[in-house]
Parts: sequence; structure tokens; C-alpha cells
Amino acid sequence: MANTSGRVKNTVRNIFFGYLGTVITALLGFGARKLFIMRLSDTLLGVNEFYTGILSALSLAELGIGTALNFSLYKPIAEDDTETIKSYMALYKKAYRIIAATVGVIGLAIAPFLPYIVKDRGSVTVRDLTLYYLIFLFNSATSYLVAYKYSLVNAQQKSYIQTNITTVTKMFSVTAQIVVLFLTSSFYAYLLTDAFVQLLQKVVVSRYLNKMYPYLEDKEVRPLTKQQTDVVKEKTASLLWLKIGDTARLQTDSIIITAFIDVTTTGLVGNFNMVINTISSFVNTIFNAALPGFGNLIATETKKRQYELFKVYRFFAVWIYGFSAVGFYILLTPLIVIMYGQEWAMAQNILAWIVVEYYLKGERIVVNNFKTAAGKFEQDKYLAMIQGIVNLVISIALAKTIGLVGVYIGTVVSGLIANFVRPVIIYNECFDIKAGEYFIDSVKYHVVLIVTLVVCVFLSKYTLPVISIPAFIVSGLVISLVYNAFFLIIFGRSSEFKYLLGILRRRKKA
Repeated sequence: MANTSGRVKNTVRNIFFGYLGTVITALLGFGARKLFIMRLSDTLLGVNEFYTGILSALSLAELGIGTALNFSLYKPIAEDDTETIKSYMALYKKAYRIIAATVGVIGLAIAPFLPYIVKDRGSVTVRDLTLYYLIFLFNSATSYLVAYKYSLVNAQQKSYIQTNITTVTKMFSVTAQIVVLFLTSSFYAYLLTDAFVQLLQKVVVSRYLNKMYPYLEDKEVRPLTKQQTDVVKEKTASLLWLKIGDTARLQTDSIIITAFIDVTTTGLVGNFNMVINTISSFVNTIFNAALPGFGNLIATETKKRQYELFKVYRFFAVWIYGFSAVGFYILLTPLIVIMYGQEWAMAQNILAWIVVEYYLKGERIVVNNFKTAAGKFEQDKYLAMIQGIVNLVISIALAKTIGLVGVYIGTVVSGLIANFVRPVIIYNECFDIKAGEYFIDSVKYHVVLIVTLVVCVFLSKYTLPVISIPAFIVSGLVISLVYNAFFLIIFGRSSEFKYLLGILRRRKKA
């Protein structure tokens, strides 16, 4: 009971601060983006999105060692084994210094090819294109020098500490960028302002975490045993394929759009992705905050109990992601038009594929998180690679023939592979049962979701005949009422819903 109470307490705290951070950074981010569009060119907005995509792809250099070491920390933390924690952290520190150097070297090697990748760069010179990129690269490479220390915080189920640090940094950074953009309308000043704040944060955070965990500065650290090192190597080797595949599938859309369509379209898509990613942050906070709790759950509870809680989290994920997906499909374009203008709207068929990918990704988040917490990396180590290849082949081929929608068709098709394969692995490896019930539940959830979507789209013709803020608000309220009413009517008597209701009641009493 004590373990359960601790898991819930830390999870709730992580969620609260995650939400607070998301609200603050989202409001500042939308304001900065609006000013960016007003003060700078469409091309620079696309360049900003493109370089963000490249540096996300370069995170491949991490090779999954962070996930492997996080998993290894769960047991010594649960046993309060400081010496073993120090040993793992020493390995982590060494690995991440190598990663920082690798990112820097690979990033510099890419720089000469940028003019050939960026299609229709307008008035942006090759010199500026390169210097902008080097600022992005500096931020990315130096982040690894302190990132390893967060693993200890997160493995202790205290991810709210990292969230709060990120929130405060973002507040200073974006506020300063807004002021700089307003005064100078300079992309250089915009980027350098963020780079300075980020560098200052890394220095301060490193010292703060050293005080929080003084043993991290101990010089006497015993080496890991051969068995411990072999486990890390084995899981890292398995995660390597996962990392490569996920990068090829999830971090290449902006690169493909920039190279095969044009860089301005990358900026247009970025507006939609910013809204989706903001809402995703709200939703993901719930499930990512519970990830360390899953590790503790697996270490302390029976498989039957693990399965019961897995089903609860899965049901909640489908409900929340389905709700937001319906909202995105109907309201996202009107929101973009209200915020940035009609010229930034996107065709509904393209948006449909983006929303489908968002929902399918949300459906498998609990499976992925449980799999990570359980350390089940070897069983599907080649799956993500297959997905990555499928995505690149389909996205590039279709981008050349049918344009932007083809990029997202490739992303959806490649993602579906994991929606079918990973549940089978989890059910077999973690619960010792067949995955048939998972797919039966999927059919029920999807039918309810589709029916609800059809009803909401029909009603939106009357609530949102023209785009306006009042009509937008009314439509949002109608969608909220209809969607949640459908789910309550269909699933209100399920054991999963009753468990969630019980948590809510206990929190109110507390």
C-alpha cells in the first residue's frame, strides 16, 4: 500500500507541475510565434522548423543509452543503494560526453550540405543559413553535458523537478526573445538570446543537482560489475535499432518537406504541429509522469495487478487521446485561422492524416511506456527500423507524386505496424496471456470514436458555420459534451472507469 501511495503521490505531483509548465510555455510560445510571423519572413519560420527537425534527428547519437541506464537505476534507487547509483551515473556521464562530441562532429559534417537540402530558401543567403544552423547545433550538443543528471531525478519519480527547471528557463528565454524580436526584428538576435539563456541554465542546473545529490561529485566510484555492464550494453544494443527506426519515422517529416516540397510549407505545418504538440504535452504529462511508477509497479506487484493497472491506463489513454483527436479534426484549422490568418490554413485531408497519426501514437503510448519500464527492449529491437524504412520509402515517394499529404500517409502506415506488434509482445512477455483482448477492446474503442466523430462533425456545421471566436468556443463545448457523454454511456460501468473514479474520489477526500 505504501508503494502504491508513493507512486500516486509522485505521479500527481509530476502531472500538476507538468500542466503548469505546459500552460506557461504554451502561452509564451504562441505569443512569440505570432510576433515571429509578423516581424520575420515565412522562409525563416520554415528554416526554424527545419533546423529543429535536423537536431531532433541528431539525437540519434544518444543511441538509447539513456533509456537503458534509467531502467538500470530503478532497482538501486528502490534499495537505496547509493554506491551502485554512483557507478551507473559515472558511466552515464562518460557516455553523454562522448554523445555531445559525436553530435557536434556529425552536425558540423552536415553544415556544407544545407544549401542543397533547403528548397526555395528565398532571400536567405548560404552564409546566414549556415550560421543559423551552427547556433542550433551549439544548443543541442551542449545540452548533453548536463542531461545525464536528470536521469536520477526522473528515476526517483520526481520528473517535476526537471519540468520546473525547463518551465523557468523557457519563461526567461521566450520573454527575452519576444522583447528582442519586437526591438530588432533580427533572427540572429532571436537565436542568440535563446542560446545565452540555455547556456546559463545548464551551468546553474548542474550546480543545483550537484548540491541535491552531493555523491555525484565523489571521486571514489567503484566500477560496475561485468554483469551490470553487460545488461546495459545488451539493452543499449537493442535500443539502438529502436532509436534509429524512431528517428527515421518521427524526426524526418520536416526534413522531407523541406527537401522535396519547400521550406515555407515546413513553417506552415509547424504552426499546426505547435498546437498539437502543446495539447500533446498536456496529455503526455499524465502518462509520462507515470512511467517511473510503472518501473516501481513492475518491481513490487504481481503480474495480475500489473495487468489490471495497464488496462486502466490504456482505457484512459484512448479516452483522452480520442477526445483531443476529435477536437483537432474539427477545431484546429479554425484556431490557426483565428491566430494567424486564413493564409495559414491547411487542406482538411492533410489534417485528417496528421490527426490519425496523433491518435494512433496516443493509443500505443501506454504500451510503449510499460514496455520501457519493464526493460523489454530486445523482443522488438528491429521493429522500429522496419517502421523507419517504411516511412522513408512511402513518404519520399508520395511527397514527389501527391505532395504534403503523402508525407503523413507514410508516417501513419509505418506507425500502424507497432500498433499491432507491440501489444502482442507486452501481453506475452509481461502478463503471460494472449493479446486477443487488447484488440477486441481496440475495436470497441474505435467504433465509439468514429461514431462520436461523425456526430460532432455533423453538429459543427451548425455551431461553426463561419470562423469566429464565439462559434469556436460553442463548438468546443458541444464536442466536449457529446464526446464525453458517449464514452460515459458506453464505458461508465467498466472496471477501468470505476478504478479511475475511485482515484478521483480518494484525491478529493485527501
